[in-house]
Amino acid sequence: MERKKTKGRQKIPMQKIENKNALLTTFSKRREGLFKKASELPHSFFHPTADAIVSRFQNPDMQLSQGIHLDTTIARNKVIQLKNRLEELDAIEDAAIARTTFYDQMAEMRQKGWWESIEQLNADEQIIFEAWLRDTSSKMCHHLNQLKNGASSSLGRESFGV
Repeated sequence: MERKKTKGRQKIPMQKIENKNALLTTFSKRREGLFKKASELPHSFFHPTADAIVSRFQNPDMQLSQGIHLDTTIARNKVIQLKNRLEELDAIEDAAIARTTFYDQMAEMRQKGWWESIEQLNADEQIIFEAWLRDTSSKMCHHLNQLKNGASSSLGRESFGV
């Protein structure tokens, strides 16, 4: 069996390359790899080819072909959709943070005493607190109904010898 002549790919620690020739060699290999990967991509972000970008840069008055214009429009629409989705997720995150903060405040109120702390709430906090109370009350009623229905169904089974 023939031995390998090289060590193969190895993980090397990140450090400054002091040798200027080694630095330039490393840079050129990385740059070459990046350009190779970029050329393998199906198209750039807003234009299908790098040639279209260069042509447009060299001749700004040039009209884009309909295909390039369509690709650009589709890409822009996708960016707009993603931006809108990001804004929605940011709003959801902000609401979740506000809810968590409010629940933390409610926990503090329980420790202080409910009625002493309620008087310190501003109008917005009172509205949120009322909504929380309604939601909690609704959940408790629903849970009690489930327990009641479960208890009555088990009583019914017992009376029939099940």
